[in-house]
Amino acid sequence: MTRDLSARDTWARELMDEADADLEMLERTYERFGLVNALVSRPGLLYRRDVRLRARRGPVRILDIGAGGADACRLIARRLRRDGLTGTITALDVDPRAIDWAARHDRGAGIAYRHALSSDLVAEGAQFDVIISNHVLHHLNDAELRGVLHDSQRLLAPGGIVVHRDIARSAAAYALFAAATWPFARSLFRGSFIRVDGLISIRRSYTPRELAAIVPAGWRVRGGLPARLEARWEARATVD
Repeated sequence: MTRDLSARDTWARELMDEADADLEMLERTYERFGLVNALVSRPGLLYRRDVRLRARRGPVRILDIGAGGADACRLIARRLRRDGLTGTITALDVDPRAIDWAARHDRGAGIAYRHALSSDLVAEGAQFDVIISNHVLHHLNDAELRGVLHDSQRLLAPGGIVVHRDIARSAAAYALFAAATWPFARSLFRGSFIRVDGLISIRRSYTPRELAAIVPAGWRVRGGLPARLEARWEARATVD
């Protein structure tokens, strides 16, 4: 059956987002995220390009919005230690199940886990040098997306950067993910939501053109391979 990917399928809902999602399958999904994201999202590139540069100036404050199992946070923590750099990392998620699992699997990373909204951190007056998200934007409707972008700008310290990364919707991305995950459906991804929810995620995702039409002035939107989407915003450094 051919999927119509000409528009976002905002009615589709990922199974792991359901309140009654099977907890064992959910936790197995968090466990597998590290491998999937390492191949698809390349958090190491994000670290080299945007985090390390700022960490070399001094201790860096990092916020991951919608951190899920916090695999990206743990990777960044390891890279900072490897490079002899310091910083604090906050993993934020609205799903207490994700925060609970991530906190139990911190593995000495020393990450701060928060069950909260980005707007809660704004109300607290929090500030960060690097704000990231991965595969979060497609979960949001247009109004929620604008809210997260607005919160990100308010949470960013002078000279900081926001990088929201997601999947770019296309027929090719859908077909590629379906083909690449099929051989592992009964092995590596068995008993998880990875394959089913991954396909739903692509159906819900924005195209670069759609996202560029929504973001406020000053944001930069670009696509990349494989089927990547990124929205970036940089805060000007203060002048003494």
